[in-house]
Amino acid sequence: MSSHTLDETVIWHDVECASYTTDFELWDSLAADPLLDIGCGTGRVALRLAARGHDVTGLDAEPALLGALSARARERGVRVPTAVGDARSFDLGRTFAVVIAPMQVAQLMGGVAGRARMLRSVRRHLEPGGLFAAALADPFEGVEDDPLPPLPDVREEEGWVFSSMPVRLILEDDATVIERLRQTVSPEGDLTESAGVIRLDDVPADMLESEAQVLGFRVLPRRHIPETDRYVGSTVVVLEAV
Repeated sequence: MSSHTLDETVIWHDVECASYTTDFELWDSLAADPLLDIGCGTGRVALRLAARGHDVTGLDAEPALLGALSARARERGVRVPTAVGDARSFDLGRTFAVVIAPMQVAQLMGGVAGRARMLRSVRRHLEPGGLFAAALADPFEGVEDDPLPPLPDVREEEGWVFSSMPVRLILEDDATVIERLRQTVSPEGDLTESAGVIRLDDVPADMLESEAQVLGFRVLPRRHIPETDRYVGSTVVVLEAV
């Protein structure tokens, strides 16, 4: 893909994440100012909330994703400050009324110790009574009921066509590995392929709630994001800083 100017980190994030909108209503209902979106990526949720008048900051470990978010914020005439940081160790020197972790960000922490570090970091950044909401999903949900292969996620940019399709789910002791086939078609019709791999910790809602209680959180009623034809549903754990 050397002949085009698109950043691969940005484009594959957009292909695999940007079209998801089923959770928007849930984040709208929980939003309060100021709000921190951890694992914000290119701004799927943060840009929407900013456009609705919220004071949103985006945190992500990938500078390229934050660069794309900032460019899109300028194009849309909204303000979304960003910070490069790991969800397990960030220090922004301020507090927030709400911290959100959409799209299974909380399942990317690398196990129990990583989640504990994330929860401590979040707790330090919450105002008293502030909320932390994290979406959790089971990648195997509904798989046995769907004998057909999933449809690929597809995006077109500058005449290039990008598609990404899950091709294999591997169940490990405490995680699920999702293997994706990524295909790129140039404007001239040339096809290239690569592999994408993501490892999601297996985190039932009650596990995250138990881990959070010993770190200064009170468990509030869970929320739910429904399953769609293309995406599994999610349980959203809601925690209050006490």
